[in-house]
Amino acid sequence: MSTENEGTAVPPAPSAPPVPVDAPAASAPRAQAPQGPYGQDAQGQAPHGQSASGDAGHPGVSSSAPDPSWPPPPPPTAPYGDGGSGSGSGGWGSSYQQPAPKSGRGRGGLVAAILVAALVAGGMGGGIGYVLAKDNDESTGSTTVSASANGGDVKRDPGTTAGVAAKALPSTVTIEAESTSGEGGTGTGFVFDKQGHIVTNNHVVADAVDGGKLTATFPSGKKYDAEVVGHAQGYDVAVIKLKDAPSDLKPLTLGDSDKVAVGDSTIAIGAPFGLSDTVTTGIISAKNRPVASSDGSGSQASYMSALQTDASINPGNSGGPLLDARGNVIGINSAIQSTGNGGFGTGQSGSIGLGFAIPINQAKYVAQELIKNGKPVYAKIGASVSLDDTAGGAQISKQGAGGAATPVEPGGPAAKAGLKPGDVITKLDDRVIDSGPTLIGEIWTHQPGDKVTITYERDGKQHTVDVTLGSRVGDN
Repeated sequence: MSTENEGTAVPPAPSAPPVPVDAPAASAPRAQAPQGPYGQDAQGQAPHGQSASGDAGHPGVSSSAPDPSWPPPPPPTAPYGDGGSGSGSGGWGSSYQQPAPKSGRGRGGLVAAILVAALVAGGMGGGIGYVLAKDNDESTGSTTVSASANGGDVKRDPGTTAGVAAKALPSTVTIEAESTSGEGGTGTGFVFDKQGHIVTNNHVVADAVDGGKLTATFPSGKKYDAEVVGHAQGYDVAVIKLKDAPSDLKPLTLGDSDKVAVGDSTIAIGAPFGLSDTVTTGIISAKNRPVASSDGSGSQASYMSALQTDASINPGNSGGPLLDARGNVIGINSAIQSTGNGGFGTGQSGSIGLGFAIPINQAKYVAQELIKNGKPVYAKIGASVSLDDTAGGAQISKQGAGGAATPVEPGGPAAKAGLKPGDVITKLDDRVIDSGPTLIGEIWTHQPGDKVTITYERDGKQHTVDVTLGSRVGDN
């Protein structure tokens, strides 16, 4: 099988979820700045930050203005694994050229409004990893020294990395997804409940959604056929179910990603380059990192306010659990920032210590909705915002996007709160909003019906208003 999405470009990420069909239309660009329906339809624009390449499963994305329909048309962007550099157009129905980098003031040179993360598929890694391991094992001329038998038993306490890995590994699986045409890749997943539901990334199983083949293999070697229960492109979360699931499944314990602190220890489990059941360690490097990523098809993007970790994450780690020091799942490994050169001749880049995971609090909600209804549910505010990162916030477009007459959805959450075209949103609750793309990542950390406090500027004056988030069902 070829590596999933290998060598493909990632579409620009919209700054906010598109609006329902009757939502705002593509507004005339303000100073040529792209605009997109924000929070309207559950599909959002790419988050801000810097360019990044992807997870254990797919290539990087750049931002673009959304359009009322999903998915967005494929836009040209930076090649897979190039670290997300390069401009991209398209996405959400209108062309978007990523703003040229400004002088590196205040951001260490990383000034792009969107953290573009490539999702690195692991389809070809298995064979390569096997060859590398095999070559090492067959080295000759070495002398082995055995440990003394009277050295006493090695004790591995539950709180050690070895102890956590020993408990968590039996509840992780290596997923192989293959389309009807034979294309596919490798990823990871973990046991969500005793009924046989496995949580993973959408981009891991995307090839098998329409009549393809899906299998899940446990560390014990037991392999099960599986089927997709539901998938959310925007969140990059999917749930599959094992056929003839065993009765002794042990779901991993879910932690609280809201309580994670920078510096906390992390443990990642996955199948990098096809090397199943690999365990790596690191720390939480940052929180609330806006990230846009793609399934690599060039037509669909996902957005997250991610946990950043330096635990080694490579192609094949996608969908695997990110654990805390006690073995609780705090995130789903999903994307990496990496250098431009692919590793081991695959054309894919490897880890440089910048990995991103979907917070488990968000992923849990999405997974439960997928199991219950088979479709994702997205929060929305119902307004179009500019993707330009020079406004000092997320500016509500002055004209509609995608053919709509107004950038503020009539009767939508933003309209009810009194927000108007031209308003610049600078904070959502206590989170600073520096661009349209940043806003989407924050909106999607919430659920429909949540009440949020929005701070905005109008005519040079600052205002605060409460907004009750609306909802949209499905990716289309």
